[in-house]
Amino acid sequence: MAFLELNGVQKRFGEVAAVHDFNLAVERGEFVSFLGPSGCGKTTTLRMIAGFERPTGGKIEIDGSDVTYRPPTGATSGWSSSRTRSSRT
Repeated sequence: MAFLELNGVQKRFGEVAAVHDFNLAVERGEFVSFLGPSGCGKTTTLRMIAGFERPTGGKIEIDGSDVTYRPPTGATSGWSSSRTRSSRT
């Protein structure tokens, strides 16, 4: 069993499917990053894993515990969104 598992995770905002049937298995100690164009569901997926968004379908498990609908205060994960900004003076 993987440390982090997403099984058929979905998130809809009205008619828009931000994340559709996403599956992922991450073993303890693995490092994972999500890459893709703007609007493809990266941040929404991370927010669901962290507990800030509730999926509209599927299941999220961390270390064998179902955290699909657990609030962020009960989650055992964290995330940071990094943005590269450049400024010239």
